[in-house]
Amino acid sequence: PTHTNQSFSAMLGPSFRKVVRRTLTRVSIRTNMIGAKAPDFTADACMPDNTFKSISLSDFKGKPVVLYFYPADFTFVCSSEVPGYSKLNAEFEKAGAQLIGISKDTVHVHKAWKNASSELGGLSGFDINHPIIGDHEGKVSEAYDVIMNGDLDRLPCRAVFLIDKDGIVMGEHRNAAPLGRNTSEALRMLQALQEHEQTGKVIPADWTPGGDTMDATTESVDEYLKKLRAK
Repeated sequence: PTHTNQSFSAMLGPSFRKVVRRTLTRVSIRTNMIGAKAPDFTADACMPDNTFKSISLSDFKGKPVVLYFYPADFTFVCSSEVPGYSKLNAEFEKAGAQLIGISKDTVHVHKAWKNASSELGGLSGFDINHPIIGDHEGKVSEAYDVIMNGDLDRLPCRAVFLIDKDGIVMGEHRNAAPLGRNTSEALRMLQALQEHEQTGKVIPADWTPGGDTMDATTESVDEYLKKLRAK
């Protein structure tokens, strides 16, 4: 044949090579975001007073942000988590942090959910005191890579991101839809981050404010473990 010395891709022609290149460049694998700049976004949010406002992550530059995703309004575990985060918001504000919730519902559905009675699966009677973003196009969810996989609904998982005052992701946690989070853990992680920033110490497992911390030295680990064994 006249084409025996041609490469396989040349045989298939330029249009095929173009398709292959496009397919390959769309493949994206992310294992975590720790240490990376948090993706900025601008999106409409349902505010605590039920008005709608466009907000950006960059609006909160210079302060830590706790950004949590949940699958959907008028669902089950979500109805326990959003009031749970709201209950802690005074502590987040005391620490100088901004709490933001987000799902793929519209802001209008957020408002309806907040005003509906519990008999209808709503949150009426709870003070939802922080912005809830309506990511109905899924752009923010995709940027943070939180859409569930496999046989699970193509909705955001129960993800929470701790973003420091410089916009760097310092903590993240993800659960599947049936598994509710410990909302207090987000506050504990914020407090641990601030302890580290203020003192330079590293923060051991299960630490709470006022607890022992460590220097990043073998001697400090030895001292900490001796205290731990004695308890």
